Amino acid sequence: MIEQQIRPWGVLEDSVLSALEAVPREAFVPPAFLHLAFADIEIPIGHGQSMMEPKLGARLLQALAPQPGERILEIGTGSGYVTALLAHTGASLTTVEIYPDLLESAANALGTIGIDNVSLETGDASAGWSKGDAWDGILLTASVPQLPAGFAQSLAPGGRAIAVIGEAPAMEAVRAERDGTGSLLMTSLFDTQLSPMVNAKDAHVFQL
Repeated sequence: MIEQQIRPWGVLEDSVLSALEAVPREAFVPPAFLHLAFADIEIPIGHGQSMMEPKLGARLLQALAPQPGERILEIGTGSGYVTALLAHTGASLTTVEIYPDLLESAANALGTIGIDNVSLETGDASAGWSKGDAWDGILLTASVPQLPAGFAQSLAPGGRAIAVIGEAPAMEAVRAERDGTGSLLMTSLFDTQLSPMVNAKDAHVFQL
């Protein structure tokens, strides 16, 4: 998977590749789809949700570039696989999932592989997540029409949010960075496709 899918898509950061090597993706795949654990496709996990393609998850993680000790917020725990990759980087991680049964399944998978340093929260974070202080990094694992103001306002100085914005077929991954003066810089990263976030609204607050 790493050599045939991940590296060819420009994912070369050592910390990301190390996480991909260390975290067993098959531990997070529903039993009915184990034969597709390393395929370059989305895998259904229930409630109309899916595990994203391995190469997309890896590239979003590389764009976020979490560092040890940073406060990172993940919106959309899903299967818990990306959660595990984030935890492997040494960041202080909080993950939020709207469906309690998905969060429970992810917690079980995380526990199975020995990851217990993640704060798991249930709730609707489609417009932002008010719990906690400012975040060094925010990763949205489902697409939104535009980046909600709640996430942009939750970034610490120097913090960044990674999201896929737009509506099919026109979507792009973007990075929003908060500079020392409080201004927000939006950068387009690459074109892609990703399933929409539950309850996400098109607020047109921050856009390129």
